[in-house]
Amino acid sequence: MKATKLDIAQLSSLYKGRNLYFGDMHNHANTGGKSDGKCTLEQWKAAIAALKMDFVAILDHRQVRHMYLPEWEDGLFVCGTEPGTKITDSKADDPHLHYNMIFPSSKELEELLGNHPEFEFEGAPEGFFKYPGFTREAFCALIDEVKARGGFFVHPHPKQCMKSNDPLDYWFRDETGIEVFYSDLRSEWTRANYELWTTLLAMGKRVWACSGEDGHAEAYDTALTAIYAAEKSTRGYLQALRKGDFVCGSVAIKMCVGDTAMGGACSFAGKRLALAVEDFHVSVKDPTHRYRLDVLTDGGVVHSQTISCTEPTYLAFDAEDVAFYRVEVFDETAELRLAIGNPIWNNK
Repeated sequence: MKATKLDIAQLSSLYKGRNLYFGDMHNHANTGGKSDGKCTLEQWKAAIAALKMDFVAILDHRQVRHMYLPEWEDGLFVCGTEPGTKITDSKADDPHLHYNMIFPSSKELEELLGNHPEFEFEGAPEGFFKYPGFTREAFCALIDEVKARGGFFVHPHPKQCMKSNDPLDYWFRDETGIEVFYSDLRSEWTRANYELWTTLLAMGKRVWACSGEDGHAEAYDTALTAIYAAEKSTRGYLQALRKGDFVCGSVAIKMCVGDTAMGGACSFAGKRLALAVEDFHVSVKDPTHRYRLDVLTDGGVVHSQTISCTEPTYLAFDAEDVAFYRVEVFDETAELRLAIGNPIWNNK
């Protein structure tokens, strides 16, 4: 299980030129209009620095005006919006859901909204729009357009919005995100969303685990995302997000099978899995605690070991013929799951 110099070199080459960023991928701000966050953008800037975070995605409901304010600073803020919809042809008891759309800039989001008259946009780009209803087919087409325009799509707080016992009611497309860590790592919502996500994985769905605090009030560091990006910008983050190469949680993980990183897919035949756990966010880093790394496949945990929060951990082994590999990091002292690395799938 010990990584060789060749394993570490292979892993390092895939992440060369990329820096680590921690941030909140789902929150709101007080930006006027119909915004319902409590913090202004200036207050968010101070909070981001105080919490040792690098960015926050401001995804206000019904509007995009936050991206046109003079206080807006790309890289510190990630642009997008959080509409809601009802899936009009769903058989679920309450087929109402929210969805997060993140784009490289306001231009792509403005074009998408303008291309769909269902949003009934009012008051120019700085105005607001109503929540349209979609058939499942039309909603999937919307997701495809988000991806085609360089965006990233996430189904936020799925079990807290739609009420259904059918996991497939929450799945619309592969290579999209489901918000697993929600509000904080201990919340009942996080537990329910984690069960949903792992059920979808067991069903063969290739969806990525995401995280978001979504407090609408003061800033917290309780549901972070870790991204290795080439630059501190929305475009830089999206290069990794759109590949699923990011971590749901507060511990940075690098992983590859051959030359395929987290979130991707390849044939596992004749290849090595290599991974590194190198950085804990200050919010979860405590040298007096005991931490554990688990490597999982579709069959469950295949390797487990104690790791340090202050020293890097490297691990590698020959990949077997399993459906996927993924990694989780736990704080055993606090009895808390800290991070979920997204899977690498086997294209057999």
